[in-house]
Amino acid sequence: MNTGPNSPGAVFHAGERALQARAGVADQLDALGPRVLRSFMPDQHREFFGLLPWVLVGSLDRQGQPWASALAGAPGFMEAATAHALTIRALPHPLDPLAANLREGAPVGLLGLQPHTRRRNRLNGVVAMRDGGWQVRVGQSFGNCPKYIQAREPLGWSDPPPPSLVHDGMALDAASRELIARADTFFIATAHPDALLSGDPAHGVDVSHRGGPPGFVQLQGDTLTVPDFVGNAFFNTLGNLVANPLAGLLFVDFERGDLLWVAATAELHWDGPLLAAFPGAQRVLRFQVRQVRRVAAALPLRWTVAEVSGHLAGMGPWRSP
Repeated sequence: MNTGPNSPGAVFHAGERALQARAGVADQLDALGPRVLRSFMPDQHREFFGLLPWVLVGSLDRQGQPWASALAGAPGFMEAATAHALTIRALPHPLDPLAANLREGAPVGLLGLQPHTRRRNRLNGVVAMRDGGWQVRVGQSFGNCPKYIQAREPLGWSDPPPPSLVHDGMALDAASRELIARADTFFIATAHPDALLSGDPAHGVDVSHRGGPPGFVQLQGDTLTVPDFVGNAFFNTLGNLVANPLAGLLFVDFERGDLLWVAATAELHWDGPLLAAFPGAQRVLRFQVRQVRRVAAALPLRWTVAEVSGHLAGMGPWRSP
């Protein structure tokens, strides 16, 4: 198969392609992929990032572990002066794993999310450091559907105490478990195994959204089990996990601004009793916790109570698998 830069499959890597074939959509995405995964930001995306008070960032540490993070700033803290680069005038707190991962030439993935309108756009690329901030040179830019996003609106900025590390270890503590148990949203960072070495935009870092009814992330010890619903069939996240099972999860306390980072190893289940425990799910992801960090007051934004996505009607609660 032709895999040159202009071939149909070039925008997807082998892991994504394998899952597209299993789902029976590979031929369809041969034609669609190059049209929707662009090497530049369309004007609508450039304007959208400028409206947001926050952004989700996927990064890699030097050992290749993905981490998902959140940065916040007054709307306008992100600006796309051209279609090929997004400037971000915000730097992570030293307690955020992103602080150690943000360096010249590093691969990153961005998710621009506006929960109250359920709009989201993705951008993957490489970092160029700038005074007082940084820039992402675009590798891939594409939109996502509004499914499973819980509609919540930012209330404004709080004046909390400085962020403080309240848990750092190899296992979840009680407060981390409580946050996960009531979560209706989390974010997941994944990466192609060659992301630190390859200049191919399809072999980069990705960060994406996962939403469900409160309790959709089930806990058994330090194992998290999550239903995976029908999506856009690009399989960006799952394709990365097939090629590289390391994942970084981010849970947000939207009331208090606490952030919980979880480094994990993922398994993907397409059938069997695990899937049967989650009616409505297409697949199930199971994460084994490897490292945990929880920081109080890490995010200064506060949000309204969520309005549950209509796409989740009739889903959950599920029995423990």
